[in-house]
Amino acid sequence: MSEPLWTPSPARIREANITRFLEHIRAEVAPDVTSQQALYRWSIEHPEKFWPQVWAFCGIKASKHWDKVLEHRERMPGAQWFTGSRLNFAENLLRHRDDRVALVFRGEKGERAALTYKELYVQVAGCADALRKSGVKTGDRVAGFMPNRHETVIAMLAATSLGAVWSSCSPDFGINGVLDRFGQIEPKVLITTDGYHYAGKVIDSLERIRGVLEKLPSVSQVVVVPYVSATPDISAVPKAVLWKDYLTDAKEMQFEQLPFDHPVYIMYSSGTTGVPKCIVHGAGGTLIQHLKELALHTDLKREDVIFYFTTCGWMMWNWLVSSLAVGATVLLYDGSAFHPSHDILWKIAEEEGISIFGTSAKYLAAAEKFGVKPKSKYQLARLRTITSTGSPLLPENAEYVYREISSGLCLSSISGGTDIISCFALGNPTLPVYAGELQCRGLGMAVEIWDEDGKPLRGQPGELVCTKPFPSMPVFFWNDASAKKYHEAYFEQYPNVWRHGDWAALTEHGGLIIYGRSDATLNPGGVRIGTAEIYRQVEKLPEIVESLVVGQDWEDDVRVILFVRLREGTALDDALRDRIRKTIRSETTPRHVPAKIIAVPDIPRTISGKITELAVRNVIHGRPVKNTDALANPQALEHYRDLPELKS
Repeated sequence: MSEPLWTPSPARIREANITRFLEHIRAEVAPDVTSQQALYRWSIEHPEKFWPQVWAFCGIKASKHWDKVLEHRERMPGAQWFTGSRLNFAENLLRHRDDRVALVFRGEKGERAALTYKELYVQVAGCADALRKSGVKTGDRVAGFMPNRHETVIAMLAATSLGAVWSSCSPDFGINGVLDRFGQIEPKVLITTDGYHYAGKVIDSLERIRGVLEKLPSVSQVVVVPYVSATPDISAVPKAVLWKDYLTDAKEMQFEQLPFDHPVYIMYSSGTTGVPKCIVHGAGGTLIQHLKELALHTDLKREDVIFYFTTCGWMMWNWLVSSLAVGATVLLYDGSAFHPSHDILWKIAEEEGISIFGTSAKYLAAAEKFGVKPKSKYQLARLRTITSTGSPLLPENAEYVYREISSGLCLSSISGGTDIISCFALGNPTLPVYAGELQCRGLGMAVEIWDEDGKPLRGQPGELVCTKPFPSMPVFFWNDASAKKYHEAYFEQYPNVWRHGDWAALTEHGGLIIYGRSDATLNPGGVRIGTAEIYRQVEKLPEIVESLVVGQDWEDDVRVILFVRLREGTALDDALRDRIRKTIRSETTPRHVPAKIIAVPDIPRTISGKITELAVRNVIHGRPVKNTDALANPQALEHYRDLPELKS
């Protein structure tokens, strides 16, 4: 058995929220639950007892008690949680209304702004009143094309206080990327900034907003937050008003009391097989799951300052903002993680007293390559936890953290996703940390690793599945009345069992190792990217007949490889490569831009005519293709074998 990189002290264990929770369960509910392992087993065996204890421990506010904790527990999907209860998501995040700092905004240009809980409540009240006067009502959608600022949080809280549904994407999306998402959900109000800063550059947002509005007739009001200019010119933006002119002077607000599963967020799949799926998450399930993870697994307390390096298009933003329900200070950062200096985030960590620092494995790897050594330069006495997600945290990433950041912190690699707006496996401040492993499975999450035949595995890689319902399952997919897309996304391989699409293994310590995605979804830098989003842009170009994109494992990450079949008489020269990259960058995001573009004479496809990315991915990694009988042109795979371009 390997030695742990970190072991919690007796004091750390004693003071942890999860220890208090365990002691309560043992004293009041289940005397036999005497360890964290026993607590996990009890939580999945007795969900009707476990989840109400989380509700009570985390102090969830509701105007009406539930009639039944769990109905139809044998169905997945179809189980219903806390039926009969009535609550409001925003009310739970705004339960504190005092002078403690709620939000701190830091930008890469050195900007800083702070709001207390009292000030936050008043600003949300003014925004909610304005939305109501704009005609927003329960069930309507409010969308944000926003950087990670106070106003994004304020708008989300205002919308959800009314029972409207919030959806956001980061401002680095191109027009088509925005329309692929917001075009499906038809928002009534759109919140944006005039632009944003990234890596020392000023990037305009209003021109893209004008393009979006041409094809998004549902929007009746655009609200522009000044960011790159104190007085942006919005005269050319239809239906636009400045943020300061939009908010009213309302000081109090009413919170719509809604069912537990009332929609609160719409998130988006990667768009691998077409336009992204619109994943609708319920208010109660999101709230109770986030509070369980923040309070118990992350050990968040009111005196903490919590930070996650994220955009508003990633579910970690939603997760981070739920920290308001604990009463902690939430630090929002917008900009590059390495500008104006490679260690900017650690400078901010010292200045703001960050105690819980969230990032990605890719960031930690890059920081090490840049020679960032926070321990030798900054006072990080308050820092006690680092969480990492987006891609597997490699052993060398963990060793860097303990060597160059701090030897006394809990390094928690976490894994879940947009689909569940939370985690299947994550940290625990009372358990040791082992290199390359996630510490434990989430309480209440019946996570197992299965082989192709649905048999559980231990110590061997297989499919990560969840065998029982959990509160943060999507309530439905938008425009999926028959639930066909929902079923196909998670339940086709194993009936009544959630297949997540991660390739993972359970370890002897009770932790997990995540090896990556088990499907063909791209994952460069830990950011999921759908291949269809790239195809739609590349194949607009007249020189391109068709294309295929895969992820290649490269230098502890994944890089995007684009294969193109060209029109006869066309050459793939540097000019065409540049045009392909510029098209992808302008219409999607910089993360979609391929590292390599390679011309091929043919693209393999199934008998039904679908291109097969997974077969090509296997070939370029030297792995066998299991079922070439399913291909109409299996000989095409030979064009991808041993390509010299993929060796550098």
